[in-house]
Amino acid sequence: MRRVLNGLHWSGFLSAIQFLTIIPYGRRQNFDARSALPFFPLCGLLIGAILIGIHNMAGLWWPRSVVAVLDVMALATLTGALHLDGLADTADGLYGHRTPEQALTIMKDSRIGAMGMVSVACCLAAKWAGMSHLVTSEQIWLLLVPAYARSSVLWGIRALPYGRPGGGTGHAFFQAPIRLSDFWGMGLLIGISMFAGWGFLSLNLAFALLVLMVLRWYQKKIQCITGDMLGAMIEITEAGLFLIAAARWVA
Repeated sequence: MRRVLNGLHWSGFLSAIQFLTIIPYGRRQNFDARSALPFFPLCGLLIGAILIGIHNMAGLWWPRSVVAVLDVMALATLTGALHLDGLADTADGLYGHRTPEQALTIMKDSRIGAMGMVSVACCLAAKWAGMSHLVTSEQIWLLLVPAYARSSVLWGIRALPYGRPGGGTGHAFFQAPIRLSDFWGMGLLIGISMFAGWGFLSLNLAFALLVLMVLRWYQKKIQCITGDMLGAMIEITEAGLFLIAAARWVA
């Protein structure tokens, strides 16, 4: 692990923060998409740590249901709603019986359709439902879920070819093949997840199943992936894991 980390440019962490959040840190002209990828899980941990701080501060004044709403709003704000936009575009493009070319054209349209609106509403509702049932002793989920969700991007890039060779939001991330060594952040997350007790098994199994199902769906629909679809993966994984965290059998 140390050898892998020593071979990385830590400027990649800055690039990951620039891309995944609205945190005003660093200059945009120094953005390096390829070096940012291995740091997506670490950036997710940063988002999770901020979320815990907001969660605990809000808990001093409001009941759990209200705090959960503020948590959902905080996640959307921290990411500039970038991934929610991707979820909406993906739902509009992939819903129904369309050719891959038609789906890609629809996803490129900045306007949001009915399926996009419904998908975003369902995603936010699922996150609220999961977070509203988390107790103080389960706050490790607030730390880990955003990190696991952003780790899904690495699997998406490795598993499927990019669907817009001419350019697009995610084009820069596909310029060089992703290596197994780029997944070192996943090892870190798995190690931290061991502190979640029995939730360790639920978290990692649910993550694997969610990513596998989403990628299988993408492959069946258009045999490729785009930046919007990567954003949708983040949102679907995040919502699904928060629902798993609230399940009675996890505790």
